[in-house]
Amino acid sequence: MDSADLVAHLERIAPPELAEEFDEGRIGLIVEGRKDVGTVCCALDATPAVAEAAARAGAGMLVVHHTPIWDAVNAVRGTTAAVLRPLLAHGVGLYVMHTNFDRADGGVNDTLARILGLEDVRPMSLGRIGRCTCTLREMAARIGGNVRVYGAARNPATLAVVGGSGFDPALIEEAVSLGAEAFLSAELKHHVARSSPIPCIESTHYALEAPGMQALAEREGWQYIDDRPTVTTIP
Repeated sequence: MDSADLVAHLERIAPPELAEEFDEGRIGLIVEGRKDVGTVCCALDATPAVAEAAARAGAGMLVVHHTPIWDAVNAVRGTTAAVLRPLLAHGVGLYVMHTNFDRADGGVNDTLARILGLEDVRPMSLGRIGRCTCTLREMAARIGGNVRVYGAARNPATLAVVGGSGFDPALIEEAVSLGAEAFLSAELKHHVARSSPIPCIESTHYALEAPGMQALAEREGWQYIDDRPTVTTIP
């Protein structure tokens, strides 16, 4: 496939106009690769290991959720160099779909809602809410463990989910207004947990977002590269 045609296809999957303002300039084609793309690889993060794996696979494009270049680059060294080196050396393009894929149909949050068995799913401004059909223990098992509950550890009848770092007081208030009895996301701050009117269920960023990228790869026939961070829970 021509790389321009692939980019157009990716923009149909996750329209750029769905992205948050802070994503401007940080999504889309971040690294230009070869014109003809045969193999496409997909991952959550563009880490050095993922970039090397994509190059070894002969990929013409690597599609990720998180950009490895968030701030302006004044020097290419360290992790940035380790990511860019194999991509540039092997002509691998890098395409980023971030909050636009969070919001897109079939994106990160739709996948998370499906994994958790939510029913009657409705959109939130950045997430999904639905009727919960599983217990907290079943929920933890489905997303791979490493789950903590702040507040009453009861099984919610209605659950709001936001993949990634979504514990924003405004989002929690939106969830409450829609009838949520608990809120699932990642990277919870102490003061947010203390002020939340409903229990906060905290998992890891990777556990909540990687399934969306893996599901995308499976639908499109791409090669998914799993580069799960090491997380150890010490009781």
